[in-house]
Amino acid sequence: MLCQGAKFSKGAIACAATIWGLAACASTPVSNEKIAVAKAAVQRAEESGAPEFAPVQMAAAREKLTRAQKAAADREGRAATELAEQADVDAQLAEATAQQQRSHKAAVEFDASMEALRSESTRSSQPTQ
Repeated sequence: MLCQGAKFSKGAIACAATIWGLAACASTPVSNEKIAVAKAAVQRAEESGAPEFAPVQMAAAREKLTRAQKAAADREGRAATELAEQADVDAQLAEATAQQQRSHKAAVEFDASMEALRSESTRSSQPTQ
């Protein structure tokens, strides 16, 4: 016995067990909140075109979200929280990458349109012989 001679009342043991149990469960609401935030971030990224423009980041976000949900179900609050936070960051990166790719595509299309207009304008302004 580790603490020979130490005497604990049943009430003290029950109180300590209750406090320990509450501390263990306290992380569950935090991880559930983080998972909800990560789910929302993944959904926003999906709606922004991330599966097309940032498939690697999107896959990482989904995979970490799934692992966070499993960890929460297994009552591994710390792991669930960390994975949910990572999934949130990956989803935000996927969304930002998708936005950047869409902006780049729009700029390229705009430049091509401007070049076509310039070309047409040049042809129209040249005198016919």
